[in-house]
Amino acid sequence: MTTAQTILVATDLSAPARHAVERAFHLAAITECELCILHVMELDTLDSLRDMLGEDMLSVRTALNSDARARLSRLTGDAAVHRGVAVRTCVAEGNPLDTIAAEADVLDAHLMVLGARGESFLRHALLGSTAARLLRRSVRRPVLVVKQAPHEAYRSILVAVDFSPVSLQAILLARHWAPNADLVLLHAFELPYEGKLTFVGVDEHLIRQFVTNESEVRRKRLHDLAAAAGLGPMEYSGRVIHGDPSQQIVAMEQEVDADLIVVGKHGEHIVEELLLGSVTKHVLAESQCDVLVICDPREVPGQS
Repeated sequence: MTTAQTILVATDLSAPARHAVERAFHLAAITECELCILHVMELDTLDSLRDMLGEDMLSVRTALNSDARARLSRLTGDAAVHRGVAVRTCVAEGNPLDTIAAEADVLDAHLMVLGARGESFLRHALLGSTAARLLRRSVRRPVLVVKQAPHEAYRSILVAVDFSPVSLQAILLARHWAPNADLVLLHAFELPYEGKLTFVGVDEHLIRQFVTNESEVRRKRLHDLAAAAGLGPMEYSGRVIHGDPSQQIVAMEQEVDADLIVVGKHGEHIVEELLLGSVTKHVLAESQCDVLVICDPREVPGQS
């Protein structure tokens, strides 16, 4: 049996990034994981001030490092935040994305957590681009992008299902990280070349009939997938919808009042990134709740 052991949360110590730290403590408390909090100092810009700072350059870097460690200590020392979870903190220097990915590899982190907004490198995330860039560098590890203050454990989880190998992984991890949440499995689909079928003379009635038949086939596949994930009929709600997956996922988020969306990212090939990654990018950008992005399948907690 394989169990989750380590959560790595990256923070720039801004107020918005605090949400990611708090959520990481929530998850660590529920799953009894080890927790590591990483702050990366991107100090290369100080080199432009070398002429002005002169011999003070080293002392400035040292002072910035000490300030970061003190702020981390205050954050993790807050009982309302740490929930009794032991934590290891780390302050590093370098390119944030490279450093986070490298630390995740060193720890063999089972989950990476970061905020959607921040003051430094996360400021450029704009609800997801930093996460997307990080995903391209660490394709094996799930990344949780935190957007909301974690007042409580996740209550309602929307899992986007496309029947690829990552779909089973997404269901299993959703259940692992939030075992008591309501689970909604959503499959949204469109027909190949659907926008052009009428244009080339395909009868609209035939298209509607095909959509109806295809919906039934996919509904059965959805229930079979849920069963493969060990879910009983009363442990989830299944939805099969005809429409653009990107739009339907965000719309369903509001309908079921989800506080977490789980969505898969496929492969590293550029065609896959353009055709399939666009759904993940849209969800990261347009959703209001937290988003857990699952990458290439690997061993799942509770599975052999």
